[in-house]
Amino acid sequence: MKKIILIATILFAFVFTAKNAQSQLRIGVNINIGSQPVWGPVGYDYVDYYYMPDIDVYYYVPRQEFVYLSGGRWIFAASLPIRYRSYDLYSGYKVVVNEPRPYLHADVYRARYAPYRGRHDQVIIRNSNEPKYFVVKGHPKYNGHDNGNGNGGGNGRGNGNGGGNGKGNGNGGGKGNGRGHGKH
Repeated sequence: MKKIILIATILFAFVFTAKNAQSQLRIGVNINIGSQPVWGPVGYDYVDYYYMPDIDVYYYVPRQEFVYLSGGRWIFAASLPIRYRSYDLYSGYKVVVNEPRPYLHADVYRARYAPYRGRHDQVIIRNSNEPKYFVVKGHPKYNGHDNGNGNGGGNGRGNGNGGGNGKGNGNGGGKGNGRGHGKH
């Protein structure tokens, strides 16, 4: 009888531990605030894609890639194509889409979010004072592992790779080397 109770206790502990570990894993997978770009909209702990109705382009957050149609094919790239060089990621409206490969249903998203074209009233992560966004690299109050060395905020607009300089926000208050988003 004692053996049965002991085995049941061990089995129960194993099942409980396995369920608890599985729950913890789900929580970690469903939060990606630190992976979101500073030009992303506030209010989302998890984002798969942003859809930008102004230019009919998607941004895949986990891989930090833009997804756009070119020559009848979907292109995945680290930056926007040259035809969108004047597009301002910081002011353009972004729709959060948490569905797999939404670009395969682009006609649905174009129609659904057409009313958002030309809107520039969205609060972005860079401009948020919510502490949960301070983990986003490039946020003015970035609290990552900078140890006081500073994280500069870039200067400029657009989607290029201009260099920027900014004051550090760490304990040292030193100058940081920020990445700008100037035109190239």
